[in-house]
Amino acid sequence: MRSAICSAALVWLVGIGVLHADTVKIGLNYPKTGPYAVMGLDQWQATEMAVDEINTAGGILEKQVEIVWRDSQSKVDVSTNNAIELIDKENVRMVFGGSASSVAIAVGTVCQEKKIPFFGTLTYSTETTAEEGKRHVFRECYDAWMGAKALGAYLKQNHPNQKYFYIVADYTWGHTTEASMRNFTDTTDTETHRHVSTPFPGATDADFKKALSFAKMVKPDVLVLVLFGDDMVNCVRQATAMGMKSQMQIVVPNLTLGMAEGGGPKVMENVVGALPWCWNVPYKYDFPRGKKFVEDFASRYNRYPSTSGASAYTILYEYKNAVERAGSFDSEKVIQALEGHTYTLLKDPQTWRDFDHQSVQTVYLVRCKPEAEVLKDRFKLDYFEILDSMPGENAVRTREEWNHVRAEAGKPTELDPL
Repeated sequence: MRSAICSAALVWLVGIGVLHADTVKIGLNYPKTGPYAVMGLDQWQATEMAVDEINTAGGILEKQVEIVWRDSQSKVDVSTNNAIELIDKENVRMVFGGSASSVAIAVGTVCQEKKIPFFGTLTYSTETTAEEGKRHVFRECYDAWMGAKALGAYLKQNHPNQKYFYIVADYTWGHTTEASMRNFTDTTDTETHRHVSTPFPGATDADFKKALSFAKMVKPDVLVLVLFGDDMVNCVRQATAMGMKSQMQIVVPNLTLGMAEGGGPKVMENVVGALPWCWNVPYKYDFPRGKKFVEDFASRYNRYPSTSGASAYTILYEYKNAVERAGSFDSEKVIQALEGHTYTLLKDPQTWRDFDHQSVQTVYLVRCKPEAEVLKDRFKLDYFEILDSMPGENAVRTREEWNHVRAEAGKPTELDPL
């Protein structure tokens, strides 16, 4: 009897070993809670959908994908500890996620040290792939420079020679987005085009009311809210309650469906912004794979996906394809398979630039639709009218511009060699 029990135990242990050997762990470090939780939920749902699809199709190199997640809370210290734990204790082969550039930069530093690829989902600070660019860091969304260049062209045409006012989240994304917007709207004169910073994280209603009261006193023609997630929602709601929407054009440089939904159709009406993707894009430009993603997501979750979900979904497929091109999960081989690679998934072609690992892609300009139009939609989520677009190669920094930024920061003009 004892011999039979030992044999059974041995078979069970071998089975567990085989199961482990047939699984690859990937770490999702995302904001389950905190000011960017809406974007976090979208990342999780799209990740869940992508993993089910990938595993049903045979996994990655015949290994089933297991997602190990941690709540970043959009806090640097929490996110850093999460990344260390995911790599050292959970043995993940790749880390992705996040909706704050301060978090992306911190997690990218950990992943660089530990030689594990990191993919940022929503990290718009130019620093992520410029001053803080690293060999093991890739950014799937566009950066603040790209969004601002496209948005700036639209604003200069439609709001020429007007006075701007900036309300800015006080961290790396806010700083670089403001700088980019000023550059492309010819509003670098800070005496004419004023500015107020708000804390991040932890901004309160009182912080936004104070900033808006100052803006109302200055009487700008264009109010630029360099805010994200719940912060943008709270600020634009207060601006509407204060009657400011009828007095000035409100601009949100990086807009998402979750943010628009949080504000609501009446509050968001006529707000202008930029984004890398929204669910309307595949239908307007006839991208079949993008339409299928939207329809499958809507069927599964009874809502449309946003930019955050599209990015997470794309990252998983891009990692899968890179591993399969490399024939290995080895980080160095995967990075080499990504660099310079052009891919097409949910929209038109995108390219991982070899020298900074930025995904070069089309930028879309949008304006929030009238309330009545939004409410006609089956999910009441038809927020965006696509005004225009700018090809990625026109929007992105050139190699010469990138070299200059790196040199100014005292960084080499090549990412650290493998």
